[in-house]
Amino acid sequence: MTVIWFANLNARKLIKTDEGRYAEIAREMLVSGDWVTPRSNDFKYFYKPPLQYWATATAFATLGVHDWTARLWTALTGWLGILFCGFAAGRIWGQPIGVAAGAILTGSLYWIAMGHVSALDMGLASFLSIAIFAFLLAQQDDATARSRRVWMIAAWAAMALAVLSKGLIGIVLPAGAIGLYILWQRDWSLIRRMHWLSGLTVFALLAAPWFILVSMRNPEFVEFFFIREHFMRFLTKIHGRAAPWWTFFPILLAGTLPFTLGLWHAAREGIRRTPGHFQPVRLLSVWVVVVFAFFSLSSSKLPSYMLPITPALAVLIAIPLMRCSTRALAWQWLPITGLGLIIMIMAYVWPTLGTRTEDVVPLAPAYAKWVIGAGLSLAAGSSIALLIAKSARRIGAITLLAFTGLVSGQLLVTGHESFSPAHSSYHIAQSIKLEITPDTALFLVETYDHTLPFYLGRTMQLVAYKDELASAIAWEPEKFIADYAAFERAWNEAPKAVALMLPAKYDELAKRGLPMTVIARDPRRVIVKRP
Repeated sequence: MTVIWFANLNARKLIKTDEGRYAEIAREMLVSGDWVTPRSNDFKYFYKPPLQYWATATAFATLGVHDWTARLWTALTGWLGILFCGFAAGRIWGQPIGVAAGAILTGSLYWIAMGHVSALDMGLASFLSIAIFAFLLAQQDDATARSRRVWMIAAWAAMALAVLSKGLIGIVLPAGAIGLYILWQRDWSLIRRMHWLSGLTVFALLAAPWFILVSMRNPEFVEFFFIREHFMRFLTKIHGRAAPWWTFFPILLAGTLPFTLGLWHAAREGIRRTPGHFQPVRLLSVWVVVVFAFFSLSSSKLPSYMLPITPALAVLIAIPLMRCSTRALAWQWLPITGLGLIIMIMAYVWPTLGTRTEDVVPLAPAYAKWVIGAGLSLAAGSSIALLIAKSARRIGAITLLAFTGLVSGQLLVTGHESFSPAHSSYHIAQSIKLEITPDTALFLVETYDHTLPFYLGRTMQLVAYKDELASAIAWEPEKFIADYAAFERAWNEAPKAVALMLPAKYDELAKRGLPMTVIARDPRRVIVKRP
């Protein structure tokens, strides 16, 4: 499974927005040598902490700047999450459940998809899961004093890395889950067993230095990062990501395929009391509830926000799955066979229906072939897994179904390259590269494709378009061209100039007589140079 997990990192071009943005921030960090202040297209970028930027910039420095090195950190942390989930479950509930839990997580569509996209969520989810599982290992009733100390320090370190991955939720969410568990179980002694002094010391040594340095160099950081990007993001609709309270239910149902129907048994398992004082299953169920409720109540919702609970769900699904009857397995896995067949039929019909985006319609038939393959894999694999389970080889059956999920998920992920002409600037960047030299001025006019600076290896000057960089532009307004009169002056004064713009804007500027020669164009963009 390891080979399949890492095999397709270079199979797709980076897509907008997250993949292009985070790869470009890492590239600029490497080029500038400034590993304290992240920059996106040469503007300060304080939305998130720098751990993934550091890791990706290091990968660029040692292995080269490629699509696969841009995704390497995400894939590595995703695989680390799988290994630690299986290891911890095996230590606590026995090796068979550890193997099953690791396999279930490996085959879960949500974990696969997010593990192969260059975004910050997988690093956060993996370190949060490691923190929770390390806490479980530390608090076992039979844990020795040394084991408890080692695993608690590991939990504190993992929370620090989670904070460096995506901010204060790296400690707020674990604290909320552990606090709620203590209240539920009335286990006040747990507070005394958390190794506060050594744990907080490790946490501070890992997490604090960057926050101190970046604040000293950038006075605007504290207000923007802590107030705007934490409290205002949660309490207001400042980012325009509001969604209904039930948004994450369908995401989890689809994301846990092909083990989705095990969620019912996982919910029942989560409230069951087991022998012993400390209740690790109940803590996992509290973790799931806290994360789900926290982001459901937030005014900002994205599909990736539920990722941290996926490893816990894998364990909660694995425990009852290992002891349920073959008949119960059939009720869970037979519908997956039917779903695979439905996916095949829908994929065959879908290209004839069209989509909302005109430039995507011609690309749909190519992707449909990959979806058909994923549906076939799902249908065949679940059928064979059920036959194996009937012969009492439960671990083999679970592993096969997980392998089926991994193959199906990787087919869906890899096939998305069919849409790269619509979602990535790689192809049009090749046309631009033929026209630019080091002294060529590059402009993005009233638009911004985050993948373009990465594929050009150059930052570009924004014209009359701020988007997410509005605050950064206010800090460094001299780097921004606010109106078309200023753009025309810069265009005419540059020794050489190339610009990307929307077709409608090209038509407007051409009518105004701006000297431009079209280099390349597609349905979304026009690339021009100064004659």
